[in-house]
Amino acid sequence: MAARGRCPGCGSAALVEDAHYAQQQLVCAACGCVLAEGLLTTTYAEEEHLREVAYSQSTGQKEQLSRCLQRGIRRVQDLCKVLQLPRVFEETAVSYFQRALQHPSFHLVSLEKKELLGGCCVFVTCRQHNWPVTMGTICSLLYAKQELFASVYLSLQKELELSVPALSLADLVKTHLNSFRLFQQTADVPARFVEDKEKMVARTMQIVELASETWLVTGRHPVPIVTAAAFLSWQSLQPAARLTCTLARFCKLAGVDLPPPAHLRLKELLEILLRMASQLAWLRVFNVDKKTVVKYIGDLLQHRIFLLKNAFCLEDGEEQRAAAPGEGRPGEGSPGSPPVAGGAAQEEGCPSEGKRQREDGPRPLLPPCLINPRKRLRTAAPSPSASAITGDEPISDSEIEQYLRGPEEIRAFRKAKAWP
Repeated sequence: MAARGRCPGCGSAALVEDAHYAQQQLVCAACGCVLAEGLLTTTYAEEEHLREVAYSQSTGQKEQLSRCLQRGIRRVQDLCKVLQLPRVFEETAVSYFQRALQHPSFHLVSLEKKELLGGCCVFVTCRQHNWPVTMGTICSLLYAKQELFASVYLSLQKELELSVPALSLADLVKTHLNSFRLFQQTADVPARFVEDKEKMVARTMQIVELASETWLVTGRHPVPIVTAAAFLSWQSLQPAARLTCTLARFCKLAGVDLPPPAHLRLKELLEILLRMASQLAWLRVFNVDKKTVVKYIGDLLQHRIFLLKNAFCLEDGEEQRAAAPGEGRPGEGSPGSPPVAGGAAQEEGCPSEGKRQREDGPRPLLPPCLINPRKRLRTAAPSPSASAITGDEPISDSEIEQYLRGPEEIRAFRKAKAWP
């Protein structure tokens, strides 16, 4: 359609309106010079009246996403792709991240915490869908400290009121062992240290269940227990070539960090295994210690329930054995039994033998905190001024009767007080 005016370039009057990419432009037909561009519109009504519309409004979005939100969404999406999570997980994590940034509690947090917020949303999504992933895995991908990540995670869970189920111990074992580098031979892992993944996971699960039945899991961080159990299972599958390997070297070969309490958990597991081994008759002929008991872990786990019942007992069981016929108290003899005095003298003459008999006998199955209680801190002695008697101290109910006076005591007290 022709229009009025002339081209400022060539002076031609052949000006036409051309729809280029659905945008009206005034173009010179002679030289191709664009004289004016049309207006962007969003609705049919605005197109009819040729009403001017801003570019930001032409897309139908009144508010553009901030840079922080865009970077966070991309970070969440990239993290989901690295973990190979389903599309539904990614959409849920992005929605949590958008809700978190709109919450007033996360407006003024540091940039480092905002970067960890996306990882926390992915972690929450995985837990809600029962997808086995640990906090350490997310932290390693984000190069973050676990303490800071845990604080952001707890804040996100509290502020958004999210229900996050706990990860089961079985899923944690499988997830933790997936990061081990012991299942294929590499330059850092010799052939004798390579192990089948399914065998190692199955035996580690059995050792962790044993730890759970003997009070070693309750109130403890699960990762050190899983690490110690994985080390014992790895050694027991090929003990001849792996008994000399230490826990620190094992973690280095596996490519995982060594938790500080793992040495204590390993010591406690070995003590349980030794007590179980003492109940097997064919193992009593061998000098089984903490190093050689690893060879027989497979047999001990096979008869785990029977050995635990014989190696440990409850208080009721001890009372029944104490009252059983033929077993009396110290100092009470039974017909046909040797004199107690001779037995006591024998125990006094050889205290180590008596101690060994008591240690080999069954003991109650108690948590480690009750078997080896920590030393409590001593309270400081009160100062002389604090221990001075002022007369304002409260009187207990058991001592109140000592301060009650009868009529005779009251008259005697008044008479003594009136005495000059």
